[in-house]
Amino acid sequence: MGEPSRVRVTGPLEPFAAGFVFELQESGYRLAGAAVQVRVLAHLSRWMQEQHVSAEGLREPELERFRREHLARVASVRGAGMTLVLGHLRRLGVVPAQQPPAVTAADEMLERYRRYLTVERGLTVGTARGYVDIVRPFVESRVIGTSAVELWELSPADVLGFLLAETGRRSRKSAKLLVSALRSLLGFWHVQGLIGRPLAGAVPSVAGWRLAGLPRALSGEQVRALLDSCDRSTVAGMRDFAILTMLVRLGMRRGEIADLRLDDIDWRAGELVVRGKGQRFERLPLPADVGAAIAVYLRDGRPPGFSGREVFVRIKAPCRPLTAGGVTQAVVSASKRAGIGEVTAHRLRHTAATELLRQGAPLHEIGELLRHRSVLTTAIYAKVDRDRLRELARPWPTGGVA
Repeated sequence: MGEPSRVRVTGPLEPFAAGFVFELQESGYRLAGAAVQVRVLAHLSRWMQEQHVSAEGLREPELERFRREHLARVASVRGAGMTLVLGHLRRLGVVPAQQPPAVTAADEMLERYRRYLTVERGLTVGTARGYVDIVRPFVESRVIGTSAVELWELSPADVLGFLLAETGRRSRKSAKLLVSALRSLLGFWHVQGLIGRPLAGAVPSVAGWRLAGLPRALSGEQVRALLDSCDRSTVAGMRDFAILTMLVRLGMRRGEIADLRLDDIDWRAGELVVRGKGQRFERLPLPADVGAAIAVYLRDGRPPGFSGREVFVRIKAPCRPLTAGGVTQAVVSASKRAGIGEVTAHRLRHTAATELLRQGAPLHEIGELLRHRSVLTTAIYAKVDRDRLRELARPWPTGGVA
């Protein structure tokens, strides 16, 4: 039952079964999971035979009937879904590809804005996507159906009205991103001649004070608990231990870890090439403990069948590079196992900087490790060492007023 190649497939889809088994194995699916997917294919093929549906006649209405009338009632494949089966059949041309949704005027305007951000402004794909997603409600509010309403008469009152409605339900960080993206969008529209006057200056700033917060770092005991929570006898434990070690020791960002490639590790020189913000490539030292954790994962944990050059790979099939969200999930899961609450990847970046400060490292060296562009960004860590700050504090006056 657990061997996918032993699942018997009869009917119109029988010629495609062997290729589907091979594709599942190449994608890293375990035998049991692959067998479930092949059983979905077998059920679909037998149902088609009973309903006199040929492979050429398989279309969305037939697939919907199969889902509703048959698949939902089969206990052995319940919850498996048809995504993998349909993906395989569509790649072979057996089932027509899904028609993409109609492109609206808002989609076209946002695509032009996205190209402007990535090509002319040089923003990374992820940053540009964040800008586009957060201004989408504003763009769609100026669009009716597939036609854009007249933007030429867009006024500061329109912009302020949208902001007042949106920022009230957002966090300060999200509101600041919305304000930045909206200024950028309005500037782009003005340059493109879509609005009659510059409106970027009409977007107010979100109240906030620079360096007002205090970085929330983990203690040494919490860091040890976090690392110890990884069972390094398992593939997941080896991978997560390497990720956590890099975050704690090097203060890397989650996206930088997801983007790390095998060619970025210079074992002889003991260095890493990091793809940082703004498409910058920078070098970081590779400490012995970090290198050892990565080496163990590459030797014993990384899927041998994965042909990509990315260092970190998903644990569950299909075998694909780990995303920035996957890095965050690994940190959150480890922190919950360690019993220290929900910790994010960025908090470990603060932890790395705080630990360096406790060891006596000057702020400019911490800024170099974290690759801050401005000294002011690093200045927030000056408030972390409270013992030194107490030495600077003047005593409270105890005498009476003359």
